Amino acid sequence: MSARTRVLELAILGRLREAPMHGYELRKHLNAALGAFRTLSYGSLYPALRSLTERGLITAAEPASAPLGGRRARIVYELTDAGRDHLEEALATAEPASWDDDSFDVRFTLFGSTDATTRLRILEGRRARMVERQERLRQSLGRTSRRMDSYTAELARHGLEQVEREVQWLERVIDTERGTRGALDYRALPADGPEPAGIAPGGRGPVGIPPHADDRESVGTPPPGTHIPGRNGTPAVADRNGGSAVVHETRGGGADGATAFPDVPQPTKEQA
Repeated sequence: MSARTRVLELAILGRLREAPMHGYELRKHLNAALGAFRTLSYGSLYPALRSLTERGLITAAEPASAPLGGRRARIVYELTDAGRDHLEEALATAEPASWDDDSFDVRFTLFGSTDATTRLRILEGRRARMVERQERLRQSLGRTSRRMDSYTAELARHGLEQVEREVQWLERVIDTERGTRGALDYRALPADGPEPAGIAPGGRGPVGIPPHADDRESVGTPPPGTHIPGRNGTPAVADRNGGSAVVHETRGGGADGATAFPDVPQPTKEQA
């Protein structure tokens, strides 16, 4: 069985523990948990459901009453006692595969049913994995950025920033799990309420990445034209946009020194 299949089966069992569901409803819930960039197809879902049914971990039953209009009855899937035991055993496991890219998001969505020790091991494993990736990207960017055109270099910087933000987010979550003084307890926040300061809407990864540390800090509104240090020492300047001060970075371009990717449009003569 492939790692992705194991992750999918774990996600299915986790959802079915909440309530019995038919395939369409189950796919909708799983897609919401996996994020927009990992859409689950029926071609993956139904073979997994069939395998779980054959192994006695779930049951598949048609509803007692026939649907109106001669439509085909939807099969409802339900977790069995054996499936519940299998799920609990899987949730108590914290192995390196648990913090891989394919597994971590699913494991995190099931943290409400995972013991504290296992949660912390998975979070620390994921952080260590991302710190290693962060260092590799920094070294690679430092070695090759001069040979890249401005667009490729910007994409590489974007990838590095994503990893840096996930490391920062993981450190906040780990502080919460450890009960560190002053740590935000996101678990007490309403699911549909306003996002707290320092947390990007949607959480992390494909479903939302926490803001960069520089973006989280409230440093007041600098006057227009003020030169300030930007992210990673990149020069930045405060501009005026729509009545509010906006800080944008002055990013170097290619070998000719041309500026690429301005964050705000240049003002017209009338605006100047």
